[in-house]
Amino acid sequence: MSEHEKKDHALTEQETEELLAHFDREANVRRFTGIPDILVKGLLLLFAAYVFWVTLIGNLPEQVRRSVFLGILIFAGYMLYPLRRGMTKRKNYIPWYDFVLGTLGAIAFFYYVVNFDAIIARATRLLPLDVYMGIMGIIILAELCRRVVGLPILVVATGFITYALASGFSIRRVVHQLFYTTDGIIGTPIGVCSTFIVLFIFLASFLEKSGIANFFIDLANSVAGFTAGGPAKVAVIASALFGMISGSSVANTVGSGSVTIPTMKRTGYKGEFAAAVEASASTGGQLMPPIMGAAAFLMAELTGYPYVTIAVAAIFPAALYFTGIFLMVHFEAKKLGLKGLSKEEIPHLGKLIITKGYLFLPIVILIVLMNFGFTPAYAACFAIAVTFVVSFLNKETRFTPARLADAFIGGSRNTIGVAIACAVAGIIVGIVSLTGIGQLLIGKLISMVNLPFFVVTGTSLILALFVTMITCLILGMGVPTTANYVIMATIAAPMILRTSADLGFVVPILAAHMFVFYFGIVADITPPVALAAYAGAAIAKANPIKSGITATRLAITAFIIPYMFIFNPAMLLIDATAIKFIQIIFSSLLGMWSLASGLEGFMLQKVTLPWRLIAIAGGLMLIDPGHVTDIIGMGFIAAVIVLQVIGRKKQLSN
Repeated sequence: MSEHEKKDHALTEQETEELLAHFDREANVRRFTGIPDILVKGLLLLFAAYVFWVTLIGNLPEQVRRSVFLGILIFAGYMLYPLRRGMTKRKNYIPWYDFVLGTLGAIAFFYYVVNFDAIIARATRLLPLDVYMGIMGIIILAELCRRVVGLPILVVATGFITYALASGFSIRRVVHQLFYTTDGIIGTPIGVCSTFIVLFIFLASFLEKSGIANFFIDLANSVAGFTAGGPAKVAVIASALFGMISGSSVANTVGSGSVTIPTMKRTGYKGEFAAAVEASASTGGQLMPPIMGAAAFLMAELTGYPYVTIAVAAIFPAALYFTGIFLMVHFEAKKLGLKGLSKEEIPHLGKLIITKGYLFLPIVILIVLMNFGFTPAYAACFAIAVTFVVSFLNKETRFTPARLADAFIGGSRNTIGVAIACAVAGIIVGIVSLTGIGQLLIGKLISMVNLPFFVVTGTSLILALFVTMITCLILGMGVPTTANYVIMATIAAPMILRTSADLGFVVPILAAHMFVFYFGIVADITPPVALAAYAGAAIAKANPIKSGITATRLAITAFIIPYMFIFNPAMLLIDATAIKFIQIIFSSLLGMWSLASGLEGFMLQKVTLPWRLIAIAGGLMLIDPGHVTDIIGMGFIAAVIVLQVIGRKKQLSN
């Protein structure tokens, strides 16, 4: 192996785990062997047993079910996650204070379970012990959130609690709202997490153990590996597929990027570009139906739309997002004169489908069952069973008892970060409900957009959307997908709905929620806190800031599509006729093609700066569906194409 190949080799499993632990707090866990390992795994298996029991058989009150769910996870969380990074190297070591914190945290939530009837009867008349237990539970939850999820969401939650106390609400009232009602910690976010999301996390764990991630990469290689700059296109396709089951942009980036990024660099892409491709594609994986980083189930709960409607509505926007990245990768490859992979490196598509195509069957079954009215929980359980059964079709993927246990343990461990984030997001929801701070923020925004200049120029709604976008990008920094969406849906979506109504616009609730969801997600690749881009840069040994900026450019569609949700909801199939939707598909794809060529500076040949600007302008006009903008945009694009054809002919004749 040459020095160049050594530098750009695919990461080993240990290197991947170390990198993931550095950028993703959820992966920074203690290591155990022997008896301690058995005890910790036993605890995680106990949690898995509880989840499936309560889903398939149990019949507990919602508050009790959610409190038990959190109580077990808090204890497990303190057993697994250290006080700070760098404290995981010593095996079989859990400090005494983590035993104490984990035990006290579990006691606080199980105190509610044991005294449930009495606490419900007392309503807001809490006993001093009730208050102390509530405060203890909130503080211990917050500390675990700091360890597992990070500071951004905790800072927001603390700010909201501080606002409530400063507004005159007593500690007793705040504790009651946050700890003992379904408007706080055990509110809608943790309810959806404990009912639906947790089962899809287990499904993802089972699929991972079945080897589906490697199947996705092989499938992408067989489809696009031979084309110009093939490895980058492989990264886009593989991340889109893997995103259907992954709930983390960073985990997606490191998981598939450990293979695709070194391959992209060997092909000839710069490190920053390779990192940006993987990061932007992996982040887009959170936008992919049917799961959408598990946020689809929360969206169904918060908007009132059926889950299937949300999943179907998200298909075309997600396809447009990945098309944009794919086109920019293609134009970059053409500009650099890059080739695809050799024939020997590309799996045979037919053989791959025959030998490993069955791995995709659980996802197909999942989609079919939910389309026929099965609840997401039962559909996920059935898909898990199908994954287990089909694994026996191949010796390499077969579930042995050890692999089966690992799947349950992995699902339990992966649930901790999501559940804790949802619980803390519930604090924000609870304070908004208690204080009405959401209306205060909306009032401030309406006052801003009603300034004379913006009213006269007709830019009031655009300004309101822009301010909301910035809010989402800031609040979404470093926050997991599910909690990210809860925050956006609680704070930002009402801002759009109320402001647009005051300005005389009717914005469907699904369009508003999709708007804030998209901008919350792209915070993962938007500097200065672009965790997915930084993880990709670490693999590529590239400049992290440049990688983040490049990823933002590649994901430019994600900054345009949400505005289309608002001004043309037909993109989400809201009141869309077949003809109108076909027009949207055609104009949007042509517009994205022109926009990508303008941003990359290549179409049939290199494009000079003035014509790049014209191509970008034409693309933006076509991406915004409308007869006038479509005609102008097509005129711009036609002019660039004619110039490119003439220039290409001259180049060939010379």
